[in-house]
Amino acid sequence: MPGHSRRRYIRLEVISGQNIRVPSWRIPAGICLYINVNSWRRWKSTIKVLSSEESVVWGDTVTLSSHASPALSLEIRASYELGRMLGSGEIIGKLQLSWDELLDYGDEPFNLYFPPVRGIHPSLTLNTTVVNACDNQNGALSGSLVERKIARDTDAGHAHLAKYVTSKTVSQLRHAMQRFQLVLDQCRVGHPDRATALTNIALARLMSYIDNHIQDIDTTISLFRDALVLRPQCHPDHALSLHNLTNALTWRHGRKGTASDICEITQLYHELLRPEGTYLRRIAAGENGVDCVIRQCNDLPIDASDEGIHLRRVVLELCPLGHQLRPRALDNLSWALSSRFQQHGNIDDIDTSIQLSREAMSLCPEGHDDRAYYLNDLAVSLVSRFDHHGEPDDLDEAISLYEEALCLRPVGHQYRDTSLHNLGGILVTRFEKHGDIDDITRAVSILREALTLRPPDHPHRDTTLNDLALALQNRYDRSDVSGDINEAIDCYRESLRLTRLEDPERHKTLLNWSLALCSRFTHTQENEDVEEAITLCQESLAALSSLHSDRCISHMRLKVAYLSRYRILHDPADLSLAIENFRLASRHPTQKFPLRIIQVYHWTAAAEEYDHESALEAYSTFFELLDAHLATRSSPTSRREAAAAFHYARSMPVDAASCAIYHANIPRAVELVEQGRGQQWSLASRLKTPVEDLESVNPTLAHDYLELSKLVSNAAQSSATITDRAAADLAATEYRRLTRQWEAVVTQIRDIRAFSRFLLPPLYEELQAAARRGPVIIFIASKYSCSAIIVPTSGDPLDLPLSITLADLNTLKDRFTRAIREASRMSQAESRTDLIVLSRIIWDQIMSPIVDKLKHVLKLKRYSRIWLCPTAAFMSIPLHAAHPFKTNPDRSKEPCLEDLYICSFTPTLSALVRSRQLMKKCVPPSFVAIGQGQPGEGKGKALLAVDSELELVYKLVPATANRSTISGDAATRAGALNALEQNTWVHLACHGKQDRTQPYDSHFVMRDEHLTLLDIMERDIPHAEFAFLSACHTAVGDETTPDEVIHLAAGLQFSGFKSVIGTLWEVDDSVAKHVVKAFYENMFKDLKDGVMDCTKAAWALNRATHAVKKEVPLEQRMVFIHIGV
Repeated sequence: MPGHSRRRYIRLEVISGQNIRVPSWRIPAGICLYINVNSWRRWKSTIKVLSSEESVVWGDTVTLSSHASPALSLEIRASYELGRMLGSGEIIGKLQLSWDELLDYGDEPFNLYFPPVRGIHPSLTLNTTVVNACDNQNGALSGSLVERKIARDTDAGHAHLAKYVTSKTVSQLRHAMQRFQLVLDQCRVGHPDRATALTNIALARLMSYIDNHIQDIDTTISLFRDALVLRPQCHPDHALSLHNLTNALTWRHGRKGTASDICEITQLYHELLRPEGTYLRRIAAGENGVDCVIRQCNDLPIDASDEGIHLRRVVLELCPLGHQLRPRALDNLSWALSSRFQQHGNIDDIDTSIQLSREAMSLCPEGHDDRAYYLNDLAVSLVSRFDHHGEPDDLDEAISLYEEALCLRPVGHQYRDTSLHNLGGILVTRFEKHGDIDDITRAVSILREALTLRPPDHPHRDTTLNDLALALQNRYDRSDVSGDINEAIDCYRESLRLTRLEDPERHKTLLNWSLALCSRFTHTQENEDVEEAITLCQESLAALSSLHSDRCISHMRLKVAYLSRYRILHDPADLSLAIENFRLASRHPTQKFPLRIIQVYHWTAAAEEYDHESALEAYSTFFELLDAHLATRSSPTSRREAAAAFHYARSMPVDAASCAIYHANIPRAVELVEQGRGQQWSLASRLKTPVEDLESVNPTLAHDYLELSKLVSNAAQSSATITDRAAADLAATEYRRLTRQWEAVVTQIRDIRAFSRFLLPPLYEELQAAARRGPVIIFIASKYSCSAIIVPTSGDPLDLPLSITLADLNTLKDRFTRAIREASRMSQAESRTDLIVLSRIIWDQIMSPIVDKLKHVLKLKRYSRIWLCPTAAFMSIPLHAAHPFKTNPDRSKEPCLEDLYICSFTPTLSALVRSRQLMKKCVPPSFVAIGQGQPGEGKGKALLAVDSELELVYKLVPATANRSTISGDAATRAGALNALEQNTWVHLACHGKQDRTQPYDSHFVMRDEHLTLLDIMERDIPHAEFAFLSACHTAVGDETTPDEVIHLAAGLQFSGFKSVIGTLWEVDDSVAKHVVKAFYENMFKDLKDGVMDCTKAAWALNRATHAVKKEVPLEQRMVFIHIGV
């Protein structure tokens, strides 16, 4: 090896560094390497950011001359600036070696190890090469280093601080602060190193605050803020300044609980956590950092801000699958969304909250220490959604989760009281929903046990007292045991005494207590109770912001108090105040729909009971809220289930119409009964509304509307087939996203003057279009009155009070059911005496006065067309079969209804209007006859006459039509659906079944699978014209919702068929063929120019039932009805 006397040039490549740790634990802006050749020649590498693996990559090279000194020293230093550097930074490691030692490593990269820092040896990876003098790179050397006082003081400060961290000698910390303060004094405003000087003194002060040597944190935070101002977003040291300020705010929040700090920390973390792969990000998002962020998010204000939720999403991104903190990150984001849902009511928030909670729970299987915690949180979110949607499955699942959590917390467990409290509270909720006395008995027992685990000094004793009081109050309302209500009131008093005035939940105790006082007042009539109840409600209102969702409940409780006092004292002012609070509660925008719908239902009942002028307003509000509530559901089935949850309100459409009639507002009666009964169809049909007129005015808007309608419809169809609850929640969220876009387009359409009522509930003037070809008679069956409304072709509607009552109609309905059943067992020759008697009752008590109006007021000619639109109890009565069965003195027969007029039915006026609109589209006729007489085992008896019926129909259909037949193995669900879509005329001969519990599952029986009502509804067949349903129960309605018109015939009309023959009960296929034959003979008789006209169907059915009197018994002639145009 050559000696030192020879001049050599050595190129040194600084490749990388590993295990780089800072002695003072400070987070460096970057790492640099100093190579000291002698006292006046010193080289400094570039400053490189430390990676999350505590390594750094340089790739710098320098050419040095060995002539300057026999050895060189290497220093790894932490720089606290990526930009302009003040001083040399903090020493991490220092190593001295000779040139020969350096060259001994040869031409391959090698590692140099430095003394350990915090137990780990930092190292450098270098490479050396001897080069020619001509390859001199002395330009990389810094030979102009001028020692300045501020640089020396800065380096000394770093050294003292590092010594303090390792020794905890306070004098070292004091010396560091003195040195840094001297530097700051010299770096005045405008000095390029002022931000660095501010940061150094602030960090030393923060360390002193953390170790309790000083108490002033505010000055430290001000220093960090000043430094951040000098390092804006584009500054290379901006992220480090963000971290420093965040760290200081975190310490202040931890010790002082300053509310504003947590919000600012949230905003700072949004920006801080963005850079990927850096040591700074690793520290911010590491074990302590993530825990800190999650704790901070937990402490955010209840009205979870968008910024707070964004931060939680960032934290979740830092916890990929398999990360130990992922369940906690999921849970905290879930809580944030649930909190925002509580304030703003966006259903997407609670759906997402539930999805996140489900994932968190799935990551904590049985045996996991935290499983009970996540079970509880998922249950809380499910209860929130239940409060909004009223979905029974959510409530039952929440109870199951709470029960499982309780099992995981046996007697002696520190959190058993929480699980008892949660389970007891939710059992009270289910009792309020279903009234099962076992639920409330169990709730009282569980809450008493919870109270024993929460003695007087327990911080949550007040909430358990409140829930126990609520349980006792509910049990009192059911069992009327005075001890329960008195104990409940005592519990409320103690609960309120333990609750802080600033407690955000205090108003709930006030409201529950007021309700208990009202309950006692109704029995004792002690005025002090109701006066105190009113005062408590007013106090709760004063404590709540104008948009707080619980203001709705405050108004509800005030309404109860005023109404209770009105019932005793009969002061009209109390009734007015009660109604006003009904109004305020039902219209409160941030409360969930189900609760508001229940309140407006009670409003209608009170207004009817006390004959208050607000009754019509209440009914209108009910339908508006129910429509808005159902519109959040993605499928017809879920909408129907949501409506069925208000089964007690199924008479609302007819009650509303009866109310409007009572107030002599007949057009409004027509509007209300239409709006109330047609909600399911109107919500579904709004995606199929023709837009030809709109296309001529604004084609772009029309295109957007049609495209979004398809997307919403597809989303609804796909969601209907999902059985997994988590997947269903995701699909529902997507459906609502698309629905919001669709609603935005609808709003734009309504901004066009000519389309201002686009898709809004139709006014009477629009509904009257249904009567263009003949009057429509709406039959109102309400507990308040029964009447018929005749909608004429022009002019005002006519009201005709009927002498029959709702009770009479229900009796008549039951008698018809029995008579039809008995007739089906008779031979054809036997007299149908009961049916004759019942048909006469229909004539005398219902149809005769209507016929008089049609004859003498409307001057309606014989064989004119009329449409019947029955509601409620009228739905199950064959109104078209009204018959006097009377002989006149001249021995002539008194004509029956079908001798006088051609009768059709319509489920709603809107359905008839829509069918008329679709009549504009004419296509060449094609006819398919679909039959399934051998449905297979378990699907019903064989229908032996089906094949002969199909042959008959085929022969009777004009040869000019494109005729086809599908039967046997070809008559499958898919085959039938394809035939419905491809043909304009359809004849169906098979088993039909109306599912009264799930009407959308009503079906035609095919060879393989059922052809359901939902299958039919999902098809859009605007070219379809006519369908003959030679099957049982195809026009029988739903009895559990305000929409009674969900049946197979209505579904075909909805999908596009303008004219439909349906059946009211079981069809005997052996005699039905006689009706079928007579029908088609009349239908296709005397065709003009060979054109098949579906509007002749009602006339053809009328003629057919007259023609087959000898072959077909009365009940089998009554069974067929015509629906549509």
